[in-house]
Amino acid sequence: MKSTIYKLVLLSLIAISVSIVAKSQQQPDSLWLYLEIAAKNNPAVLQKFNEYQAALQKVPQVGSLPDPELSMGVFLSPMELVSGNQVADIRLMQMFPWFGVIKNAKDEMSLMARAKYESFRDAKLQVFFEVQSTWYDLYKIQQNIDISEKNIEILRTLERLSLVKYKSSPTSGSNSAVSSGNMSNVNTQNTSSGSTGMNRMGGNTYNNQSAASNQQNTSMQSNSMGATSGGSGLADLYRIQIEIGELENNISLLKNQQKTIIARFNSLLNQPIQSVVLLPDTLMPYSLGVALLEVSDSILTNNPMLLMLLYEQQSLDARKEMVSRMGYPMVGIGVNYSVINTNEMSTSAMNGKDMIMPMVTVTLPIYRKKYRALQAETDFMKQATEQGYKSTSNSLQTQYYEALQIYEDALRRMKLYENQSLLAKKSLDIMIKSFSASGSGLSDILQIRQQLLDYEFKQVEALVDYNTSVARLNRLMANTQIQ
Repeated sequence: MKSTIYKLVLLSLIAISVSIVAKSQQQPDSLWLYLEIAAKNNPAVLQKFNEYQAALQKVPQVGSLPDPELSMGVFLSPMELVSGNQVADIRLMQMFPWFGVIKNAKDEMSLMARAKYESFRDAKLQVFFEVQSTWYDLYKIQQNIDISEKNIEILRTLERLSLVKYKSSPTSGSNSAVSSGNMSNVNTQNTSSGSTGMNRMGGNTYNNQSAASNQQNTSMQSNSMGATSGGSGLADLYRIQIEIGELENNISLLKNQQKTIIARFNSLLNQPIQSVVLLPDTLMPYSLGVALLEVSDSILTNNPMLLMLLYEQQSLDARKEMVSRMGYPMVGIGVNYSVINTNEMSTSAMNGKDMIMPMVTVTLPIYRKKYRALQAETDFMKQATEQGYKSTSNSLQTQYYEALQIYEDALRRMKLYENQSLLAKKSLDIMIKSFSASGSGLSDILQIRQQLLDYEFKQVEALVDYNTSVARLNRLMANTQIQ
């Protein structure tokens, strides 16, 4: 019994440890999981996939012969013939298009289905890009919240230091001590002056009054310095509290934005709006995977929009060939079967024998206007597709240079703000130590803290812009791999 319980406990611990390891490995790579969910559940992707499946079903439709025609007729009153009485007539006919019409129709629909598949790929790539960019935006907001909370902790520390300095500043105690000292000096001098003559008494009185006046001025200067120090400490507290209030308001704003972006992210995955989104603690810059010089050629080769337009052009070529062949006659082959009963009055050897008659039918496409219109329509559609290909190619090149600009700019800013943040953090640590020792330099501390906050925000923004530009370039190259 004990061994069984021991085995169960051991298996439970192993299962828990495996799940913890799996979760720890899944969270940094949660973007892969979300991309898989979006590929399976996103309505736009599923719509394009179903359109592709529907296009595939058109291939067997146009690749088949027209349905055979069966006609039957019954004579209400048998028609008298030499060989008997005809009571019914049955006709079966199969039409055959001109040679190559069915093949070209199948080629057209197959190429259109491939174009639909490229449209499906493009929708999938677009959803992948939107999922990645939205996920990066969520990471940026979460990091901004964390950075703001850390800065609030720093400001709370400065607030406590300022409060200690303010409470320990000598204001009222020093003023009272100076006042009592002045009064004692005045009384002593007045007592000693009583044993002298009138002339000397007048001179000493003048000197004593002058000394008392100097001591009173010194006391007033001391009181003024103490009041100035106390007022400055109180102003420092107010400034710190203002900074804290602004950061708290910024955090509330970021959390509201976070809710909106989470809703948009979950809608891309077609899952409940309030679902929790896993984010990594640290986001690493992703690699592009190919050289920048190869990106432009890869876009022209692999982009699904260009491939879709190419397949449409090829399908129109097949359609034009099909339309030209539709202008030729269609041939029909069939058989006519006549049911004949015996005629008692007939002496023919064929009396009562059914008749079978092979038949050939040929259509006469003499109305050429509609065929010429079909060919002209195909030509115009092909020209439109060619212009669309050029327009899409130019647009993709423009998007490539825009993404490349953001990529290079973000790479430069990442290096810059990393160094700036490091220097600002070192300066802030030094100033905080100096402030805790002397109580001066709060304005410089707040200024450098604001610079550090801006650098940290910009560093996260540069990283997000870099990964977003990589995702955009991969989207243009039709690359779904995250390096």
